[in-house]
Amino acid sequence: MSIGRTKRFKGIALAAITSTAVVAGVIFIQTGADADPAPTLAQAKAQVADLQNKAAIAGEAANDLRGQITASQIRVKALQAGIAKQQAQVDGVKKQIGSIAVAGYQTSGMTTTAQLLLSSNPDQFLSQASTAQAFAGQQNSALRRFQAAQGKLTDLQASEQSELAALQAVQGQQDALKKQLQANVDAAEKVLSKLSDAERERIKEENEKEAKDARAERPTRDGDRTSEDPEDSGDDTPVPANGRAGAAVAAAMAQTGDRYVWGASGPNQFDCSGLTMYAWGKAGVSLSHSSKAQFGEGRRVSRGDLKPGDLVFYGSPSIHHVGMYIGNGRMVHAPNPGRPVKTDDLDYMSGYVGAVRPG
Repeated sequence: MSIGRTKRFKGIALAAITSTAVVAGVIFIQTGADADPAPTLAQAKAQVADLQNKAAIAGEAANDLRGQITASQIRVKALQAGIAKQQAQVDGVKKQIGSIAVAGYQTSGMTTTAQLLLSSNPDQFLSQASTAQAFAGQQNSALRRFQAAQGKLTDLQASEQSELAALQAVQGQQDALKKQLQANVDAAEKVLSKLSDAERERIKEENEKEAKDARAERPTRDGDRTSEDPEDSGDDTPVPANGRAGAAVAAAMAQTGDRYVWGASGPNQFDCSGLTMYAWGKAGVSLSHSSKAQFGEGRRVSRGDLKPGDLVFYGSPSIHHVGMYIGNGRMVHAPNPGRPVKTDDLDYMSGYVGAVRPG
């Protein structure tokens, strides 16, 4: 065997050994990842709660883009209407140019003086010349109008393309946030899948009880709560409120026990800003489907001056949650994908930002 062939053989063998080692390493790492020890029940609950809160935060960030998307869609629609109108004007000017008698009186190589001298009827010639000049003036004016109209049409079309690109960019951001939301929800499910059947059943029962207890907080037609359990009466009973605030509180409390679903605003499922939008909508006040936007849609009030119906906001560095104050230091809200619409203490979550009074 030649030295060259020996070197090539060694090189191939080394590459094969290296490749095998890499594959083995990947398999080892993957096996190690899959062999992560199952979390304890307490650890799983904490991990799931954290992931569900992250999902809700991503969802509200996606909601915050709703206003931008809607405004951009309105601008695109207005530009498209303007383009259609301007196109009709351009077409009208083009038709007018075509109808002008541009060839009414044309000669080549002969001056007007010469034509006048050779004309058998000078008066008729002068009349025709005057008419031709008038036609030429009309044509020049029409051409100038066409250029102006076409220029405006081009500007509108360029603005439409720019606005469409901006709209597509914002929609892309929202889609990314929705994927992030779903990724957190999926990760929470993966954590639960590592638990035993008995542990998962226990968590399911706890979730069902929480939803049942929340539904028990719903007021009856007489304004009382549906639950008659003495242990259920107490601080979570809304303080009586009148007018629009009272109607908003009643509407929000009537949804306790309903599911959290991102982007939902009723009638049987909600996200946090969807719930407050729905409740105040029942009171005749229009709010945006965004916690960040709702923070600017009412009069600011201090925590010490809170009244039932006021909206309370959370989030740092950016607002990502809203609930409705019901009195006694409590609020009704849609917490996250793992919990139903329910009442909680104002300090249920950290990052209290402030409150506003709609209407």
